[in-house]
Amino acid sequence: MTPARAHVFFSGKVQGVFFRAFTREVANELGLGGWVRNLYDGRVEALFEGDRVQVEEAIKRCSQGPPGAKVDDVDVEWKEYRGEGGDFTIRH
Repeated sequence: MTPARAHVFFSGKVQGVFFRAFTREVANELGLGGWVRNLYDGRVEALFEGDRVQVEEAIKRCSQGPPGAKVDDVDVEWKEYRGEGGDFTIRH
């Protein structure tokens, strides 16, 4: 396993389309820790932590989004792995 931590911002039609629930489902399927939340500017922010291959897969899947979403831009900031895994949560 190559540990990785990615701080990601999704832009486009990503609020009001179950994007956060979709992101949590993807992260849980891939065994990732972290969180996701809506931002006041209309973007969705997420933090994924786990195996780098799985983190990259989560970003790829979330870049396509659930039905009804339209992701226009994805900004990924790779960070130092902290080992703060645990459950992937939706923050409010």
